[in-house]
Order: sequence, then C-alpha cells, then structure tokens
Amino acid sequence: MTIHSMRKGFTLIELLLVIGIIAILAAIVIVAINPTKQLGDARNAQRRSDVNTILNAVYQYALDHNGTIPSTITTSATEICRSGVNVNCTGLINLNALTGSYIVALPADPQAATATSTKYTVLKDAVSSRITVAAPSAEQSAVITVTR
Repeated sequence: MTIHSMRKGFTLIELLLVIGIIAILAAIVIVAINPTKQLGDARNAQRRSDVNTILNAVYQYALDHNGTIPSTITTSATEICRSGVNVNCTGLINLNALTGSYIVALPADPQAATATSTKYTVLKDAVSSRITVAAPSAEQSAVITVTR
C-alpha cells in the first residue's frame, strides 16, 4: 500500500478555503438582512400603532363628552406626559383623563421615551379643531403623524 491511500482527512488549504467561503456567505446574509434597519422598522411600526391608539382614545373621549376633547390639548405641538401618579407633567400635556376608560396606559416611544414624557406630541388645529398626534423621534427619516 502506498502512503497516500492510508491518509484520511482534510488538508489545511481545504479547511481554510471552506472557512473563507462560509465567512463570505455569512457576510452577504448579514448585509442582506440588515438587523439595524429591521429593528428601526419594528420600532417605527410600534410608533405608528401608538399614535393611532392615542388618537382613537382622544376621539372616544370626545364621543362620550358631546364632542369636547380633553381641555389640556393646545394649539401647539406639545409632548404628552406619561401616565402615572408620581409623574411631574410641567410643560407637557396631561392626557390621564383618557387612561382607564379609553386606554389602559398612554403608550410611550419604544426608544426615546423618558420617565416623564412619552415623546409623542399632540396638537389641536385652531381653525378646523382637528387633532394631530405625531412621533417626532421616528427613525430612518420616517414621518409618523396622524390627523383627524
């Protein structure tokens, strides 16, 4: 028997070649998936849902109060205060009148919210009395705003 017929296994070059090919394919998959963009898109989807939830709660409140919206909503875009007993809402719009009957708790921005602010804004148009809720902290140049 010859020496070559008794050797079994892979050479170092073959192993390095396979590892190199796997690394190239993994890099292509990571670039194609782009986890940063996927996470940003997921947070923006949550922001869209939250903005609609807040606006729906405001309109449900208005329906139950003969068309009157919460008196704390002003004609300038102001951040909404987080719901809670120990939250200082100075300079923020307090929509705690919505919690309980119309919404369990005021939703907060998934990334930018603070202990006192949801980082969502609300305003009432002075002329048409339409309500606009926005998410100014949206990612990837997205504009998230809903007006009714």
